[in-house]
Amino acid sequence: MNRRYLMTSTIVAVFLIPAFVVGQETKKPAKASTGDKSAVEDIVFKVADDQIEMKASGTWKKVSPKSNIVEVEFAIPKQGSDENDGRMTIMSSGGTVEANIDRWKGQFKNTDDDKVKVEKKTVNNLDVHVVDITGTFMDSMGGPAGPKTDRDNYRMLAAIVETKDNGLYFIKFYGPAETVGKNEPHFRSLIDSVKETK
Repeated sequence: MNRRYLMTSTIVAVFLIPAFVVGQETKKPAKASTGDKSAVEDIVFKVADDQIEMKASGTWKKVSPKSNIVEVEFAIPKQGSDENDGRMTIMSSGGTVEANIDRWKGQFKNTDDDKVKVEKKTVNNLDVHVVDITGTFMDSMGGPAGPKTDRDNYRMLAAIVETKDNGLYFIKFYGPAETVGKNEPHFRSLIDSVKETK
């Protein structure tokens, strides 16, 4: 009788142990996914000898500028079916607001006026001109005089910031339309964060 009871207890224990172990394994992914490790902090950075501050999305990757006139550059991870990442550059430059907007328009092929939107807003007491252009972008990694590659269904979100002590500052974000569209809230958040620290 005792022997039978012992054998039955052993069999039950053998079947219960794997069930307990499997239960523990299924909980591990859920525990890992509910932590704060997935949270990404925004990137705070400065330009103009630390006189202008901005805050970029933590999902963007800060990279070495491809041109020596660019102060800060970000690669924006491609989205959906897009083949290329987006690119954002931040720099100062001369000329008037209107002339620079026209220059950006000229970087697109046969751009209709209905595909160009310009708005003016005030951010932290600074005048900011926001430009939105869609169409075929003539991409030139070698500068304005370099060879150009046509990029269909591209979009540019750009801004000209009129600073008090540092002239005009340019924030230019362009790339495949879906990638730019999904990152538009981050772009607008960056624009709203611009401030002079001096």
